[in-house]
Amino acid sequence: MPKVSEHHLAARRSQILDGARRCFAEYGYEGATVRRLEEATGLSRGAIFHHFKDKDRLFLALAQEDAKRMADVAANEGLVQVMRDMLSSPDQFDWLGTRLEITRRLRTDPEFAKEWTRHSAELTAATVGRLERQREAGRLRDDVPTEVLVGYLDLVLDGLIARLASGHAEKELGAVLDLVEESVRRRD
Repeated sequence: MPKVSEHHLAARRSQILDGARRCFAEYGYEGATVRRLEEATGLSRGAIFHHFKDKDRLFLALAQEDAKRMADVAANEGLVQVMRDMLSSPDQFDWLGTRLEITRRLRTDPEFAKEWTRHSAELTAATVGRLERQREAGRLRDDVPTEVLVGYLDLVLDGLIARLASGHAEKELGAVLDLVEESVRRRD
């Protein structure tokens, strides 16, 4: 049997994640049956589950990939920029439905919650790092602990995701994000 290159394996994994993202976004976790995953990826169940142990691992890998993308932006530009990107290009965030599914599973599936907490630490660390750098530069208010600001921004992010995922991309959400950004800045 010929040996498959790392490039081919990475491309196949990416193909699976892209198709699964669309499938989970459209049908939710429960509705993303193996047959639907096969259709969305264009691959057989054997090919899909060769790369991912089961549907749960596939979903977790997808959620982790999305959290990593968000963490990269949050580390460099801040969590509010992540939200601005979502608002300006909602079509680029077809995983918003997946994020809602993550929220549901965090509440109902203790094993998933444990795994997700372990994997989502990167986004939290990126946000904390960015906030601390902003505080050191004198741009961030210093009367509120960093952990409270992170919680505040997470709540706003979850609310924005819920709005966008439900199809409510109101024009004034940009002004809301301006207000959020202003609320964490240092007042002189």
